[in-house]
Amino acid sequence: MNNNAAGRNPLIFIFVTRLIDAMGFGIVMPVLPQLLLHMGSPNIASASQTGGFLLVTYSAMQFFFGPVMGNLSDQFGRRPVILASLFAYGLDCLLMGFAPSVGWLFLGRAIAGMAGAVYIPANAFVADVTPPEKRAHAFGVVSSAFGLGFILGPAIGGLLGELGARAPFFVAAALAGLNFLFGLIVLPESLPAARRRPFSWRRANPLGAAEMFKHHPQVLIYALVIMAFMLANNVYPSTWAFFMTAKFDWSTRMIGISLMVTGLAMALAQATLTGRLSKSMGETGAAFLGLWVAAALAILYAFVPYPWLVFVYTTLGALQAVAFPALNAMMSKQMPPDAQGELQGGVALLMSFANVVGPLTMTQTLAHFTAPDAPVYFPGAAFILSAVINLLGIGLLFMTVTNARRSSPSPIA
Repeated sequence: MNNNAAGRNPLIFIFVTRLIDAMGFGIVMPVLPQLLLHMGSPNIASASQTGGFLLVTYSAMQFFFGPVMGNLSDQFGRRPVILASLFAYGLDCLLMGFAPSVGWLFLGRAIAGMAGAVYIPANAFVADVTPPEKRAHAFGVVSSAFGLGFILGPAIGGLLGELGARAPFFVAAALAGLNFLFGLIVLPESLPAARRRPFSWRRANPLGAAEMFKHHPQVLIYALVIMAFMLANNVYPSTWAFFMTAKFDWSTRMIGISLMVTGLAMALAQATLTGRLSKSMGETGAAFLGLWVAAALAILYAFVPYPWLVFVYTTLGALQAVAFPALNAMMSKQMPPDAQGELQGGVALLMSFANVVGPLTMTQTLAHFTAPDAPVYFPGAAFILSAVINLLGIGLLFMTVTNARRSSPSPIA
């Protein structure tokens, strides 16, 4: 199915799906420290450790089920997999809202991890309906929904947090339910029967999904850079609320506002700049720019001296958001049309690995340097680690691009 056949509504639905997903995630971020302290965590350091393990649980389940989602969508089509994920996500939000203990929160995160891989068939849908030369822009627009979700989600969550730490979960459940109903009405199937292939456990298990990269080494390099970027940027969802509480003693309202500004800046950058930068600088240049900005921004946050500077840094650092869609477009161009779901499943495998290691590493780093017996009180330590990881990703991409240019045949004079 081409872009004209798909029409505008399906891409609008994918945008809304990513938006609801981000809102559901962002809406609970401002209240997570409050909820964990209410459930028995003695201090912010302890709460941040528990929050890290909650994120690890989510990502570990996504690690195992992500490739399954991609391969299911290659056999049965994108529509049924996307809708099933949305339905399960809504039920999970209800479970989290009624959770009587931390143990129930972990169960909820496990279910959310299974259903939270909706972005895999969603990205495959975008690749199905978008010509290769327009995918960077399409991925940028759809990815901007994640930033937009951080505008609405944390803002709503910060306000709802004043009603109680559980209120945001019920709102997230309602949004997921509405999105499911919306999808039943407007979402068509983007993968024709002729382009489908049978489900294979060999490809669907995590190690089987990784085998795809053996046949596409260039794609593997780009995917590893994405993994480094995601690993580094886990410092935001996993530690932001705890960092701002430890650094400036911010309320849930202020945490929500800061995340809202971050989301607005990132959404604008992805929606308006990804396509333009990819056209003027090339997708490789746009990827480099995003990675360099990400590293610099992390260092600035680590040493931010005044609360108002957080908003300045957030606005200037929004360019980091162009890295992911640029790299994603570079990968998708090197894969055949019937393997886009498998590609996104393989990428999700590495991203899930990053999302397992990232929250655990970042929250434990923050906890170590904010604990009562910390050798040095430095809440920004996790951001320094984030900067170092982004710099490693830049080095890997630079070596790959340099080697590719050297191996290319020289033009005949």
